[in-house]
Amino acid sequence: MIIKKYIYILVILVSASAWAQVNFDAKVSKNKLGVNERLRIDFEMNQDGDNFVPPDFVGFTVVGGPNQSVSNSWINGKRSFKKTYTYFLAPKKRGEFTISQATISIDGETYKTTPIRIQVTAAVDIPKDPNDPTYLASENIHLVAEISKTNPYLNEAITVVYKLYVSPKIAVDNWNELDTPRYNDFWSQNINTQGQKVQNGTYNGEDYRYLVLRKTVLYPQKTGKLNIEPLTLDISMRVPSNRRDIFGSLLMTRINRTVSAGNKTINVKALPEKGKPVDFTGAVGDFDLNVTASKTELDATESLQVKVNVEGNGNLKLFKLPKISLPSSLEVYEPEHSENVKTNLAGMQGSITDSYTVVPQFKGKYPIPSISFSYFDLKTESYKRLSSNEIVINVLNGPSNNASSNESAVTANNKQAVVLNSDQFAFIKTKTNFVDAKTEYFFKTKLFWSLLLVPFLAIPLAIFIRKKKVARDADVYGNRIRKADRLARKYLSNAKKSLGQKEAFYIALEKALHNYLKAKLHIETSDLSKDKINNLLDDKGVEASVIKDFESILERCELARYTPIDIVTMQEDYEKAAKTISLIDKQAR
Repeated sequence: MIIKKYIYILVILVSASAWAQVNFDAKVSKNKLGVNERLRIDFEMNQDGDNFVPPDFVGFTVVGGPNQSVSNSWINGKRSFKKTYTYFLAPKKRGEFTISQATISIDGETYKTTPIRIQVTAAVDIPKDPNDPTYLASENIHLVAEISKTNPYLNEAITVVYKLYVSPKIAVDNWNELDTPRYNDFWSQNINTQGQKVQNGTYNGEDYRYLVLRKTVLYPQKTGKLNIEPLTLDISMRVPSNRRDIFGSLLMTRINRTVSAGNKTINVKALPEKGKPVDFTGAVGDFDLNVTASKTELDATESLQVKVNVEGNGNLKLFKLPKISLPSSLEVYEPEHSENVKTNLAGMQGSITDSYTVVPQFKGKYPIPSISFSYFDLKTESYKRLSSNEIVINVLNGPSNNASSNESAVTANNKQAVVLNSDQFAFIKTKTNFVDAKTEYFFKTKLFWSLLLVPFLAIPLAIFIRKKKVARDADVYGNRIRKADRLARKYLSNAKKSLGQKEAFYIALEKALHNYLKAKLHIETSDLSKDKINNLLDDKGVEASVIKDFESILERCELARYTPIDIVTMQEDYEKAAKTISLIDKQAR
């Protein structure tokens, strides 16, 4: 008989412990999905908790949530409770990803979910359901990359214009770039598209609205088949549903969709070898050559500027200008390169210039020989050569150069002979800075003794701080109150940051109010009933009107999840909550 009693007691204890067990789990709608599908994940608990912290969702974009739901029921005298946080995720790319642990605090203990592995495959076919918002979005929004030419020559300009076509049936709220093309094997230049307006056009024979998102000029740097990476956008939009309001108008459903312009391939042709000049440096387009001198008559040791200029339309930044060859009696400095180039949908337009500084050393006449420049003309698909006129520099006054019998000789390798003049030692410094030879040591200086004594002086301060910390750590009750107070300020701050997002705002506001009561009234979450809060605040001496305002805010937090709320109302609720908390602090004894 005694053994049976012990068995009954053991069964009752096991049942009670099983009922008190806390469950906190993560559940997903599927473990394998396509890159164009959505994933739902639910975080469920069987007891109410605080400070829910979701995982970081690496490899996914949160497109919906958090949505919170609570179920509380009594069946045959047994209480059943379930609280759920729901998120909707969109994968960023293919691969295997792990959704890490979520955490929550229940009765002072921290609980964590089990990590979940998700496999993301290539895009899958989505059923063509005319009532499915995702299908409607895929049929009524398109991102298109328009390429001006698919078989250009090497270094010939082509343009890529990205247009977003949107059907009048849907409305786009916002978009952001998920993946930006990198244009490998191209020289690229983006063209400013700010201020672009929505235009009307057609797509596949149907009326659409479109917006130009990006314009890019490309110059291929390799021959053969080159890949142009796609532009990918995440778009927030509203599509019509199969439901109507009381006035008969279609209700709109808000969804997020990822759209891509798709990969594009162009076939780059090599420049013809037939007729290619020996001095060709890769210029492709339509150009003019100009060689000018700032003056043609001057005295020795004076300077002049010789400019080699190429202007026109083509790959101006992608080739080198021809060099000038001068007589050895002219001292020439390295040229200064300048560019005045603008890029539009027609490619580069403008001019590039090399400016040489020339200083003659002796009296006489010196010719600057003609130079030539060759380029590939796209209009005639042939090579052309431009040549400059010869320029003669007349040096009127200066010493005679008797060492040279031919002053017009041009060095073959474009290197100028060194000619001595009266300023040949001008580079030697005539001033210097002297440094004291006496070395000053750090040992036994004032700074040395100060740094040596500071640690000993800091010991009493460290002992005092440690005692304060030990006393504060021993105050378990006070630490609990301070922790709850910090959480209230934290959640109130989170509520302010979430203004405009109804679900997140009222969840944060409700948590702030609960944690404030826990700190002020010294009660736990399970004791937060309406009557008990009313009695405790009344015992503290808080006015009835303030208590009523506090209760109305809590009720507003519960009802706001199921009613439409605008940002003005959210702001008013936030200010009312802050004012009520302040009044309770002032009135409570």
